[in-house]
Amino acid sequence: MAGRTQLAPTFRDILDDSITKVAEVYWAPYNQNKKEFDVKVIELIYQNDLLHTRFNIKRTMLLEFSQYLERYLWPNFNPPTSNYPYVMSVAVMVNEKFREAVPAWDCFQDNPKQFGHFFEQVMKMLLDNRNVSLLERMILLIFLDHSFNSLEVDCIRDVVQQTLLLSSWISLHSSLLDEKLKGNEKLRKYWRGIQKKDKKLDDVELQKAQFFRTFLKNLIESFLQVLEEIPETGEISKDHVSYCERFMELMVDMLARLPTRRWFHLIMQSTHMIAHADLSALARRREGLLFNQLKEMVKFYDTFEVDDLKGTALTDRENNAIHYDRIHALQKEIFKRFPAEDHPELRRFAMSNVGNVDKPAALRNALQFMQEDDLIHLAVGLHLIPESVEEGEIDAVFTKEFLVHLLVNTYSRRPPKLDQFNSQPLYPTEDLLWDENIMNTEYYTGLQCLALPKLGIQFLTLHDYLVRNYNLFRLESTYEIRLEIEDQIARMKPWCGDDGACVFGGWARMCLPLQTFSIVEVARPLLGEVRPRSVRADIVIDVDLRREMRNEWEGLKKHDIIFLMTVRPKLPYGTPFDRSVNFLHQYGVEYVRGAEVEGYLDEEGRVIEDWIEKPHFVGNQRTLRVWLDTNQYHSDMTSTLQKGNEDVYKTFNMMFRRKPKENNFKAVLETIRDLMNTKCVVPSWIQNILLGYGDPAMAHYTRMENQKRTLDFRDTFLDWHHLRASFPDYKVEIEGGEDQRHQSLDPPYLLTFPPQKPETDDEAVTISVKSYTKPNRGPYPQSQPKTNSVPFTPTQIEAIRAGMQPGLSVIVGPPGTGKTDVAVQIISNIYHNFPEQRTVIVTHSNQALNQLFEKIMHLDIDERHLLRLGHGEEMLETEKDFSRYGRVNYVLQQRLALLKEVNRMQQSLGVKGDVSYTCETAGHFYLYQILSRWEKFEEEIKNFQEAVLEKKEEFSVAKIGNSFPFHVFFANAAQPLFKGEDWEEDLDIANGCWWHIKNIFEQLEEFRAFELLRTGLDRTRYLLVKEAKIIAMTCTHAALKRKELVELGFKFDNIIMEESAQILEIETFIPLLLQNPEDGFNRLKRWIMIGDHHQLPPVIKNQAFQKYSNMEQSLFTRFVRLGVPIIQLDMQGRARPTICELYNWRYEKLGNLPHTSTWPEFRKANAGLVWDYQLIDVGDFNGVGESEPSPYFYQNLAEAEYIVATFMYMRLVGYPAEKISILTTYNGQKHLIRDVIENRCANNPMIGRPAKVTTVDRFQGQQNDFILLSLVRTKTVGHIRDVRRLIVAMSRARLGLYIFGRIGLFQNCFELGPSLRLLTARPTNLMVAPEETYPPARPFGKAPKERPISIPGMSAMHKLVYKMYLEKIEAMEKDKDAMMKLIADPNEEFEDEEEVEDEDQENNEANVADVQADEVIQNEVEEPISKKERQPEAATEAAEQMDES
Repeated sequence: MAGRTQLAPTFRDILDDSITKVAEVYWAPYNQNKKEFDVKVIELIYQNDLLHTRFNIKRTMLLEFSQYLERYLWPNFNPPTSNYPYVMSVAVMVNEKFREAVPAWDCFQDNPKQFGHFFEQVMKMLLDNRNVSLLERMILLIFLDHSFNSLEVDCIRDVVQQTLLLSSWISLHSSLLDEKLKGNEKLRKYWRGIQKKDKKLDDVELQKAQFFRTFLKNLIESFLQVLEEIPETGEISKDHVSYCERFMELMVDMLARLPTRRWFHLIMQSTHMIAHADLSALARRREGLLFNQLKEMVKFYDTFEVDDLKGTALTDRENNAIHYDRIHALQKEIFKRFPAEDHPELRRFAMSNVGNVDKPAALRNALQFMQEDDLIHLAVGLHLIPESVEEGEIDAVFTKEFLVHLLVNTYSRRPPKLDQFNSQPLYPTEDLLWDENIMNTEYYTGLQCLALPKLGIQFLTLHDYLVRNYNLFRLESTYEIRLEIEDQIARMKPWCGDDGACVFGGWARMCLPLQTFSIVEVARPLLGEVRPRSVRADIVIDVDLRREMRNEWEGLKKHDIIFLMTVRPKLPYGTPFDRSVNFLHQYGVEYVRGAEVEGYLDEEGRVIEDWIEKPHFVGNQRTLRVWLDTNQYHSDMTSTLQKGNEDVYKTFNMMFRRKPKENNFKAVLETIRDLMNTKCVVPSWIQNILLGYGDPAMAHYTRMENQKRTLDFRDTFLDWHHLRASFPDYKVEIEGGEDQRHQSLDPPYLLTFPPQKPETDDEAVTISVKSYTKPNRGPYPQSQPKTNSVPFTPTQIEAIRAGMQPGLSVIVGPPGTGKTDVAVQIISNIYHNFPEQRTVIVTHSNQALNQLFEKIMHLDIDERHLLRLGHGEEMLETEKDFSRYGRVNYVLQQRLALLKEVNRMQQSLGVKGDVSYTCETAGHFYLYQILSRWEKFEEEIKNFQEAVLEKKEEFSVAKIGNSFPFHVFFANAAQPLFKGEDWEEDLDIANGCWWHIKNIFEQLEEFRAFELLRTGLDRTRYLLVKEAKIIAMTCTHAALKRKELVELGFKFDNIIMEESAQILEIETFIPLLLQNPEDGFNRLKRWIMIGDHHQLPPVIKNQAFQKYSNMEQSLFTRFVRLGVPIIQLDMQGRARPTICELYNWRYEKLGNLPHTSTWPEFRKANAGLVWDYQLIDVGDFNGVGESEPSPYFYQNLAEAEYIVATFMYMRLVGYPAEKISILTTYNGQKHLIRDVIENRCANNPMIGRPAKVTTVDRFQGQQNDFILLSLVRTKTVGHIRDVRRLIVAMSRARLGLYIFGRIGLFQNCFELGPSLRLLTARPTNLMVAPEETYPPARPFGKAPKERPISIPGMSAMHKLVYKMYLEKIEAMEKDKDAMMKLIADPNEEFEDEEEVEDEDQENNEANVADVQADEVIQNEVEEPISKKERQPEAATEAAEQMDES
C-alpha cells in the first residue's frame, strides 16, 4: 500500500459526512419530502466544502456520489440565479464525472437550452483574472477542454462551435487577415456574408457575437499574462504551474482535431504563443518539465502536415512548396527593406538558394545583423505582428531575442514527421520507463494532466491516427515491462559490495547476471541513412540453475526479446529495501536497453537457428547472439562521441527475459511503423469515417453505388411464413404472381429489393420474392447440404442483409441476442453468393474465434475452404486439423480419396490406362471420357423428348435410367437409383449424379497445384493465398503476421470482426490492411463489425492510458459515438424476462424471444429458491468487510463464505454443479472463493466444485444457468460503477442470479440506479425453500407450498447447510440399513406373498437409483475439475501474494 493514499471516501465516511445529511434534506432520491431549492445551499457548499478545501478530492467525490449535479444543480439551473459559486459547482461536478469515467453530459440533455447561458458564464469567468482565482480558472479550463472534446453531443456542439467559426478570424490583425483572405475567393465570399449579417444585428447581439469570436484569442492572452508572472528564480506558485500545464493540454487537444483546429490554428499562431512559451521562465525551470513536454506536443501539431481548411494530408511535394514559398517571401521582404550597400550580408541572404538559408543556424546568423527596429519592420512586412506595433499605437514589447526566435522558428526547414518517427527506438529505455509525466504508475488519480496523446473520436490524417496509436501501444507495453523489471530486480536484491561492485543477494526466474557482453558487428548504414544497418552482440551467461529454469533459459529462440540492464546499487550488502523509496535510486538502475534474440551459438561459434529439438549444450556457459536496436545504438554512440557520455554498452551486468507471449509488442510496433512508411491505402468509402469526418452514414450499404438489388438468402428463412414475418415494414410479393393472398413458396428464396425508398411514408416498400430449386447433390446422404434451423428475427434478418451488401455494417449485439448466429449466417451467405470472394474473420480472443469457427464448420461450406490461423486452433473441439499444415494434409488425403473414386469410375466404364495417377491425368480422363458420355446422354434425352413431341416414339420414364451411362459407378448408392415413376424426378436424380461426378473433378483440379508444389511450406502458402475462402485469425495474429501475409500476396474481399468492442483501436485497423492495394485501390468490399459497446472494453492495465488517453476506446465504440448507422439486435433468448429487466434498460427496445417463456426450464421456478434473482445484503464478518492484502487485491471473507454456503445448499437441493458459476468483480476475491471451496466442499462427492469461479471480466461472452455474484467492496463502490461491467455481470445468468454485496453502499450510486431499484424491491435476505428438490416442479411465479425461510446472514446459511447435510447423510444411512437387512434375510416369510415380491422389487429399484445417484454426483464433481482451465502460475502468484500479506 506504500505510495498510495485512499482518495475515495469509504461507506462509513459517506454515512457520517455532513454532505450526505444535506443531500438527504434537499435532493436525495429516496426522500419524498425534500425541501425547496435554495441557492444559498449551493453557495455554502461551494465556500465550505470546495473552495475552502481547495477542491479536496474526497469532498468532490462525496458531492458527485450524492448525485448533486443530476438532482440539484442542473435541474434548478436558471440564468438569473446562476451566480459565480453556482457555475463553479457545475463545472467541478462535470470534471469529477470525467475523472471517474462516468457519463457527464446526460443530465444536460434534459435542459439543453440553458447550456448556452451556462457556457457563456464560464467563458466570462475564465477571462476574469480579478475576481476569479487562478485555481478556479484552472478548473474552468479543464471544463472547457472537456467541452471541446465532446462535440459529438448536440447541446455541447451547438454552443461551443460558436467560438470555432470563420468569424473568429475577426480577432486577427488586419494585415494578416487580408493576407489570408486575398488568396481564397471562397473565404472572401463567406467573410462578406458574415459582415452583412453583422449589420443586421443590434448592439447587444453584436456584442455577444464578438465576445464569442474573440474569446479564444483573449484566453491565450490571459494565459500569457499568467506565464509572465512566473519568476526566473525563487518560489513558484503550484497554481501557476498547473494552470500553464492545463492550458498547454487544451492547446494540444484543440490542434489535434480538425473541427477545433481549422480556424483556431491561425489565431494561435498570430499570438506567437509557442515563442512566448519557449522563452518563458517556466520553460527553463526544473518545475517546467511537464510543461515543456506538453509544449513539444503543441509544436508537433502546430507543424503537422495537414491542410487546415481542406482537412487533407499534405504530401512531401506540397510541404516543400509551402516551405519554399515561405522562404521566398522572407527573402523578398529582406531584399526590399534592406539595401545592399547598408546590409551586404542580408543581400547575400536574400539572393541565396533555399537550401543555404533555411537552416536554423543560417537564419539566426543573418538575423543577428539586424537591429530591433529592423526586426520589427521585417515582422510587420511578413504579417507576423500588426502594423500598429510599427506605428507605436500598441504598447507591445517585442525584444530582439523574441523576434529572432520567432523568425527562426517560422522560417526554418521542419524535418518531416515521418523521419522523426523512423529515428525512434522500438525498445523503451530507462528515461521512458520511469518518466512519471508519461509513464504514470498504476495509481493514477486523474488529478493531473500528462504528456500523453489522446484517442478522441477524430484524427487529422491517417499518419496522425497511426502515430497516436503507435505511441500509446508502445507506452502500454512499456508499462508492463516496467512492472516486470521492477519485480525481477527486487528479487535479485542488488547490493553494493565491499569493493564497490554490484553483488546480488537473491535470485529471479526471469533475470540473470551477465558474464560478458561484447559488440561483434556494426554493419554499414544504407545509402541515405546515418544509423547502422544492423548491430549484433554476444552475451555470455551462466545457466548453473535448476533443471526447469535452465530449460527455460536455453529455450530462448529467434525473435524473442530480452533486456540488458546496468545496475549500480549504493546500498551496502544486507540493507533492507523500502518500497516507498524511489525505485531507481534505491536499486541503482542506470541503463536499460532492449535486444532481439538471433540464437545461441554452438561450439563452433555458429548461430543455432529454428531448431525443433533442443540442441545439446556442454557446460554451464551459454553464448547468445542478439540484434540491438540500430536507432538506439546510433543515439547512444553519438552521445558518447559528441558529449563525452559513458559508453552504455560497456556497463551491462544483468539480463532480463520475458515470456514469449508477452513479447508480441515489438512485432506490432514494427507493423504500425511499416504502415506509416508505405502508402497506406484505406478503402475510399471508409477513410473519412475512419478519421471521424464527413457523413457517418456514407459507408452504409444504402449509400453504396455497388449495392446488390437481388440477394440469394439460401437457408436463412425457414419457410414462407418466416419470410413474411421477417419484413414487417415491407410488402412481400411473389415475382410474377397475380392473386397472392393464398400463395406461398418453399425456400430457398431470391429477394429483389427496390432501388430506392418510396417517395411517401404511406407507400410500403415492395420486396419481390422468387423461389428456386436447390441443385441435387447426388444419391449419397453425406452429400446433402446442411441447413440453418435458427428462426431469425426481423432485426437479425436486416443485419444479415446488411452484411451481404457492400459497405460498412455495424451490428450491436446485446447479451443473448444471437450475434454469433448472425455472423455465421452472413459468412455462409457471402460464401455462396460470391464464391470467388475471400473472407477474413477476426476476433479478440481465441475462445470467441473458436466458438464462431465451430459453428461455421457445421454450415454448408466445403471444409477445404476453411482455414484457422494461430495457435488457438489446437483448442477447437474437433478431431479435424484446420491449421495450415492440417489443411494441407486434408487436401492431400482428400486428393487420394478422390483419385480412388476416379479409379472406380475408370473400372466402371472399362477404360484402360492409369488415369487415376495424378490430378492432371484425372482431368484428361474427365475431359475425354466422362464429359463426352454425359454430353451424349444429354443429347440422347433431348432427341428422345423431341421424338415424343413429334410422336415418333412412345413416352417412357425408363428412358432416363436406360440411357444413364454411370450405373455401375453409383452401384454403391441406394438402389434402385432411378424409380421410373416420374420423368422430372428421374431427370433430377441424373443431374444430381452428374453434380457429384463433376464435383470430384473440380476438386481435383483445385488440388492440382498441390502436386506441383513439392515442399510443405509452399503448399501452405498456396493454401493461404489461393485455396482458402474463409480465413480466421485473432487480431493479435493479424498484427504479428501482416508483413508475411503482404509479402505472400494475400488477398481478401470481406472482413468480419466479432467482439469488435473488445479490440484495441489499432488492432482493429491493422487487419484492414493485410493486403497490398491493386492499382492504387483497396479491394475490400465489406466490413462487418459485430460487438456491444455497452459491455466491457479492451483491457488496459495502466490507468493513466485508460482514463487520460482513452486508450480503452475501441474503434467500434468510436463509430457509435460518431453516429455511424447501427443495427441493434432487439430480441434476447438467454435469460428469463425478469432477469433481462436488470440490464435491458441500457438498450433501446430489447425484448425477449418467445422461448424464454415457453421452454420447460423457463416455466419452472428455481428449486429451493423463492426468487429467480435477489440482491443479498452481507454484513461484516467479525467486524471486517473488505480487505486489501496487497494493492487492488480486494477480498471479502463474509461474501466468500456466504456464496460458498449458497453453492453447497444448491448442491444439496440437487442442482448439477456444472450449471452453477461463481463470479466476482476482483481477482483477490476469486482466489479467496477458490480457497474456501477447496477447504469446504471440493473433495466432498455430494458437493464438489462449481463449473467456474472467475471474474466478471473473464466471463464476458459466456453464460450459465445459475450465477452467484460477489460485489466484494464495502468501503467504496469500486469499478462495478462502470455500467459496462454491471451489464456484463447482470447478463450472464439464464435462470437464476444471486448477488451478494453491501446494499447501503450501492443503492445511492446513480449509474447503477435502474438495476438497483429492481433488486432492492425484493427482500434483501436470501429466501429459500429447502423442502424443494431439483429438478424443479413449482411453476414459475408461484409461491412455495411451505412457508419459505429468510436467511438473515452467512452464519444462518451455514447452519442450514449443515442441518441439510446431516439429514441427507441420515437418509442415506437409513436406505443403506434397509438394503443390508434385505440382503441379510432374503427368505423372510410374509403373510401376502405377492406383496413381498412387490416390496422386494421396490427396494431393488431404490438401491439401483441410489447407486446411479452416487455415480452422477461423482461425475458432477470430477467432470468440472477435468475441464477446468487451470493457470498454475497465476494461482501460485496469488498464493504468494496472500502469504506475503
